[in-house]
Amino acid sequence: MKRHILLAAMASFWPAQPLFAAEPAYLDDRSTPQSLVRSLYNAIDRQEYARAYAYFDPPPAETLDAFAEGYANTAGVDLVTGTASEEGAAGSIYYALPVAIRARHDDGGEEIFAGCYQLRQIQPSVQTTPYQPLFIEEGALEPAEAPLEEALPESCGDGTPVEARDARLEEAEALFTSLYADTCNLEAAGEEAPESHVIRFNRMDDPADAPQREARLFRFLCERGAYNEIHVYFLAHEGGELLPLRFATPELDIRYENDDPAGRVEDLRVIGYTADDLLVNSRFDPDTFELVSNAKWRGAGDASSSAIWLFRSGVFTLVKYAVDASYDGDINPEVVLDFHTGP
Repeated sequence: MKRHILLAAMASFWPAQPLFAAEPAYLDDRSTPQSLVRSLYNAIDRQEYARAYAYFDPPPAETLDAFAEGYANTAGVDLVTGTASEEGAAGSIYYALPVAIRARHDDGGEEIFAGCYQLRQIQPSVQTTPYQPLFIEEGALEPAEAPLEEALPESCGDGTPVEARDARLEEAEALFTSLYADTCNLEAAGEEAPESHVIRFNRMDDPADAPQREARLFRFLCERGAYNEIHVYFLAHEGGELLPLRFATPELDIRYENDDPAGRVEDLRVIGYTADDLLVNSRFDPDTFELVSNAKWRGAGDASSSAIWLFRSGVFTLVKYAVDASYDGDINPEVVLDFHTGP
């Protein structure tokens, strides 16, 4: 008897800032002060200076060309924002937002700037046409000596702090619902809050003194059974697009003595690799950067598969895979792939 087993779990995705400097995904979101400023620097990263210029009122420079000239040597910008404060007056809401940026230059140099952005939202209920969405009135940033995160001002303005929204989490929740409405049990998923992890790391080709990069990992419950839980994952690099993860997993050819799955395994071999977006009984360890799964093939747990994917250089890599293919009542997994265990 020849059985091809396609077992869940692996990781490949498109990095937001890959080694060959791919253009970051388009972002145009004016729903919050944070998202608008993030959209501003997304436009600058993509060299869409007319879009960036249009987020301001009044304009930040006399002409678009003068504004663009200020970024002539900018290769990219890393951004962190703090908690916005707000004040209402005369049909408008005024926001003050703490901001720090790391400007990366074409020659490899970097500079840190920090300060406050002032934004204004004219009350939608009093507007006519043309409608004016949230816009930036002014951005006042000064050079800073501290690292990016430490340079961020604690607050800006004297207004009331705006309850922080996790825009990335909201985006992940919306994407999960959109992509998995027909695959996952959304009612069960709604009973468990999604997990969220901030992963700080460096790529293998980063200089030794390079600042750490940042990614967000989200885990959603897809389905829960008697002895297995199924999860799906999403990941976004700082300032990049949020994407579902798919996990590299071996495809196995398993042959049993007398074609009896309860009998002895005569042969077990890897015949290729596939990708899956569902992981069984999985968890991410932020201390070791390991994402681990352990799928029971039946409740007794005597037949199962387990895997470890290691987050390194910005991606998850399959480094270990073990299978207990016999339904014999004994727990005796066989390691079929191991790039993780030292000699």
